[in-house]
Amino acid sequence: MMSVGFFAQEKVQETKTVKKETKAKKSSKGLVFTKMEIVRENIPYGTDDLFEFEFKNNSKTPAIIQGVQTSCGCTTANKPEEPIKPGKKSKISVKYDTKRVGSFKKTITITSNVGEPIILTISGSVLPEKES
Repeated sequence: MMSVGFFAQEKVQETKTVKKETKAKKSSKGLVFTKMEIVRENIPYGTDDLFEFEFKNNSKTPAIIQGVQTSCGCTTANKPEEPIKPGKKSKISVKYDTKRVGSFKKTITITSNVGEPIILTISGSVLPEKES
């Protein structure tokens, strides 16, 4: 008796993990922010600490901020309601709930009619409530 066996060989493709770091591009068009991240350490518990991101409209058309999306309900952001004329500056104000003790890192995604979405970051730490 003779037995014949066939073995299928599956070609396994090796994949390499590639880490890619993206540096902030110096764009001459659209919205250009002076800072992409603001870090604040040791924020006192329960204070109204604002993170303000200033930007300039470098496009040739009035910029309309269509959306400001925060990564968490503990973060709120206010955007300009009026269009920002070409060459003019404005700001996005962000507030974090400082009744949450400890370290934090939150993102804010800005969408407008003059470019790709922009991701801003706030991070830092909130101190515990002082006992009386």
